[in-house]
Amino acid sequence: MGLPRFTRPKGGDGESSPNLYVANCGPAVGLSFDNIMSVFGTYGEVRGVYAADESGTRVIVSYHEDSSAQAALRELDGRPCSDLGGRSLHIRYSAQSLGKVKVNDAVPVSTSDSDLKIPGVYLVHDFVTAKEEEELLAAVDCWPWQHLAKRRVQHYGYEFRYDIRNVNTKQYLGDLPSFVSPVLDRIKMFQKFDSSTDVCLDQLTVNEYPPGVGLSPHIDTHSAFEGSIFSLSLAGPCIMEFRQYSKGVWLSRHTSSCDTEEQICDNSSNFLRRAIYLPPRSMLLLSGEGRYAWHHYIPHHKVDKVNDSEIRRGSRRVSLTLRKVRKALWRVDTGNLSSKSIRSSLVAELRSISLIMEKSYCDDG
Repeated sequence: MGLPRFTRPKGGDGESSPNLYVANCGPAVGLSFDNIMSVFGTYGEVRGVYAADESGTRVIVSYHEDSSAQAALRELDGRPCSDLGGRSLHIRYSAQSLGKVKVNDAVPVSTSDSDLKIPGVYLVHDFVTAKEEEELLAAVDCWPWQHLAKRRVQHYGYEFRYDIRNVNTKQYLGDLPSFVSPVLDRIKMFQKFDSSTDVCLDQLTVNEYPPGVGLSPHIDTHSAFEGSIFSLSLAGPCIMEFRQYSKGVWLSRHTSSCDTEEQICDNSSNFLRRAIYLPPRSMLLLSGEGRYAWHHYIPHHKVDKVNDSEIRRGSRRVSLTLRKVRKALWRVDTGNLSSKSIRSSLVAELRSISLIMEKSYCDDG
């Protein structure tokens, strides 16, 4: 199913709901959806964490049970939470709307990287043929899947741990499977990938998305992966949206190297939005500013609006994401990013790592 829609917070006393509206919490203040889910998960099973609006500072935490929401509200409302950077959360009950789910919000959708105009983001159409796509999907389906809440994944080379947002470099899973070798060879053939061809990609994550399932806004962990990221789309299309936050710890609006920028015309918004259409068999490259200074995410839709057309997602979408695991001293390849932008990005990553370490310490103690 698509992303749930929620109404404004309930205001009456004595009303409860499994859904909580949480303010002063979200990616614009350096708190990932995974961090939020981990903290609220101590009070019961969380069905999902969703953006409450376009601000990046308010979220909906949806539980399976009313009692879990009641416990979380009782313990967290109005109090500093050490596991969420010491922020004081403001929590109210919220109700899920039963109205019709709309296709994605009005944002121009580019069909090429030149139209997208985010430095470091490249899209190659028909990176593999239809026959190669069929062979890759057949090869992937021969391997076991790991089941997450809403999608299935496979990890090769090194496993990405979603609970700690990192990889264990001491636990090597072996060489990447042979079915991905032609993809690796083809990456080296494209001149626009020259800055990355000297990097030996050694980690592969395969994601399978059913209809209506997307991916929360995030920047791939700097401390876990170095250099560029390559993602091959198979079987079905989708929209990928990029967000650049102008407040909080993320890259400031005036420091972007983009020539043309549009701020969202919404009083609650504090980020730039760009979107690109990823057709089947296309390869997406994230490097430089596009890799380190923009959140990317896949909206939770069954139907994507690509300018004047509505495109229904297929019965499945499979992505092959190739990365290089960081094993040495953490050094970000920042390209032309300003020193202020670099500091902002590093502060965000260090804050995320600090939260994880604090939680691990508390759990062990």
